Amino acid sequence: MLASERPRLRPGLAAARDEQDPRYVLVWDKLRLSNRVQRLTLLEFAWMQLCNGERTLHDIQVEAMRQLNGQLLALDLFRDLVERLDAALFLESPRFRQCLAGPVREPSCIGCYAGEPDALRRQLRELFTDPRGSGLPDEPQPNGRLRAALLPHIDYPRGGVTFTWGFKEVCERSNAELFVIIGTSHYSNERFTLTRKDFKTPLGIARTDQHYIDRLVGHYGEGLFEDEIAHLPEHSIELEVVFLQYLYENRRPFRMVPLVVGSFHDSVQTGVLPRIQADIGRMIEALRRTEAEIDEPICYLISGDLAHLGPKFGDPQPVGEHVLTHSREQDLAHMRHAEAADADGYFQLVAEEGDRRRICGLGPTYMVLEAFRPSHGRLLHYDQYVHPLGHESVSFASMAFYQ
Repeated sequence: MLASERPRLRPGLAAARDEQDPRYVLVWDKLRLSNRVQRLTLLEFAWMQLCNGERTLHDIQVEAMRQLNGQLLALDLFRDLVERLDAALFLESPRFRQCLAGPVREPSCIGCYAGEPDALRRQLRELFTDPRGSGLPDEPQPNGRLRAALLPHIDYPRGGVTFTWGFKEVCERSNAELFVIIGTSHYSNERFTLTRKDFKTPLGIARTDQHYIDRLVGHYGEGLFEDEIAHLPEHSIELEVVFLQYLYENRRPFRMVPLVVGSFHDSVQTGVLPRIQADIGRMIEALRRTEAEIDEPICYLISGDLAHLGPKFGDPQPVGEHVLTHSREQDLAHMRHAEAADADGYFQLVAEEGDRRRICGLGPTYMVLEAFRPSHGRLLHYDQYVHPLGHESVSFASMAFYQ
């Protein structure tokens, strides 16, 4: 890198002191676009933070020497540091942009599911045929009236059986070839984030419907791609795509739309219904108008889990039976509002709790219920994962929504 260039750190990085040796700082990528961990001295970490896109390498050298009361430092020290950061994909640089530029999003969840196609097919089949599973789907019913489905996005080993109940209903009761997946956003700082990338998994490439995206963007306006990078590590879309590929590879082709929804914390804090918020209301209207212009059936998939409890998520005590029982009761109360297609009641129950149980599917579920107003829903399966030592618990469900 030339001394005249201005290195800039990219978003999504995290850092912590090295527990083995506090003279060093470990820097890694929260977005998992890079699997490298940089071990920096305290001085190198301070120099790294000077890479703000406004300083040249020479400027960084001068600032570092000023902080060290004029101690002479060779420019090669900073050139070497920046080259290491660039090689790790920690900088907004041509190397990093090339990594992002392709039209296909690579899988990020292999390990949660098998990475080899036949092994993955066996894994999914075993989830359907598990004694707790839904059984394999039958032939689709003509004139299926399924409008949408709520599905988990927990990893398959812990919650895969629950996925099967929702996907069996989708496969049997929807004749859609276009699936709009509205999922919880775990990485984006924006309320709504789209990507135009197709999604690759061991079962092939799932195509994204560009025509639908064009129309949605036209109705919503700018801003839907501001944090598109957040789609690369996101699991809430990918885990639904894998099931779609498995179910439809010998049935019919499908297209999909990946939209992730950020936090509704501002609405929870104020108690103001989300649809009153300008951006949420605009997206609700954009989704409705886009559907009205699409001359084919659309199936909406909500990718969202329910409660997140225990020390892993910030609670002071391990999860006990009393907490689990109360949480189950609250979850089922949420599901009753969803079955009644009552978006406002669903939200208000979360707001009354102050979202203490961290309902991560709030945003996507509210958006589908409010935008598309199904006539009713039906709870198909509910479960709670509980860590053996009570370190965490996550609950999740499959539901179907009908016209």
